[in-house]
Amino acid sequence: MKKRTLAALCISLAAAGLAGCGGGGSSEAPKADGGQTQAEDKGEAKEDGGKLIIYSPLTESMIDSMLSMFEEDTGIDAECLAMGTGDALKRIQTEADNPQADILWSGTIGTVKNQSEYFADYTCVNEDAFYDEYKNVEGNLTRFDTVPSVIMVNTELIGDIEINGYEDLLNPELKGKIAFADPAASSSSFEHLVNMLYAMGEGNPENGWEYVRQFCQQLDGKLLGGSSAVYKGVADGEYTVGLTFEQGSAQYVGAGAPVKTIYMEEGVIFRGDGAYIIKGCPNEKNAQIFLDWLTSQEVQEYMNNTQYRRTIRKDVPSGDVMVSMEDIHVIEDDETDTAEHKAEWLEQFKDIFTE
Repeated sequence: MKKRTLAALCISLAAAGLAGCGGGGSSEAPKADGGQTQAEDKGEAKEDGGKLIIYSPLTESMIDSMLSMFEEDTGIDAECLAMGTGDALKRIQTEADNPQADILWSGTIGTVKNQSEYFADYTCVNEDAFYDEYKNVEGNLTRFDTVPSVIMVNTELIGDIEINGYEDLLNPELKGKIAFADPAASSSSFEHLVNMLYAMGEGNPENGWEYVRQFCQQLDGKLLGGSSAVYKGVADGEYTVGLTFEQGSAQYVGAGAPVKTIYMEEGVIFRGDGAYIIKGCPNEKNAQIFLDWLTSQEVQEYMNNTQYRRTIRKDVPSGDVMVSMEDIHVIEDDETDTAEHKAEWLEQFKDIFTE
């Protein structure tokens, strides 16, 4: 494995067993064929560009295992600075005149779309294999997986309280026992806010704010700083339930931790998650190769089955610990409307939470 530097900000799962369940470095790297990853350009890319620099909110175990595969498969050196999506977007904006990174790896479309001017157009070679709803129709927003919002439950703490959806979180016995991150800092929490508004508003987000007000009272003044604090807090027994994204819960389920994943009966939004080439980046060719590699069938199968990231390819089935989409009450929002209202909704949430 080539040496890489992970920034001190890297999200840590802390539990050694979970790093292993995420795939670790022991799994054999899948070899994507040349047609899917533009292997014929690899030599030219190494000459034209240097080390690929990536910003990412993904877990340390996923970053480490998958970048080692990428380096082995392509011969391209890569370095990741791990940080929250919001922090990464602020950094990309600040560096716009002189980009210091090549890729933002992960960040839901709803979070990134209203800052898409900072990303370069590129259509990866695997688009034909994607479900239609996850194709890059914008030109610069490549999806690599889809991320449903879920509720994570600690089975040792929940007792006889039944959790099937959002309404059940209003149980008085759960006050102060719900993990939720600041949606201004966590893309997964913002997506949960959107999911709440649409699900509890029965399709009209304006009708969902009364539920948000009641939910905020249940938080009892506790708002966490990032996505990892939610799923780690539930798994460690600090909180009984948490509002997170599928991978955050599924990785612990896969490791045999005393947790379970609940797909809200009121409805679940599946949000495309993307990998984005930063406009004017130093290593654009290598960045394109990374997107082709990441969306190839072999890599998607590995990611889906060991990292618990749900694929957007039609030829890769769901992983064992993930419920089939056919068995989930799937709802949709208006992505464009969500992007346009993001700042307003964050401010409204802040006002409600601080009342």
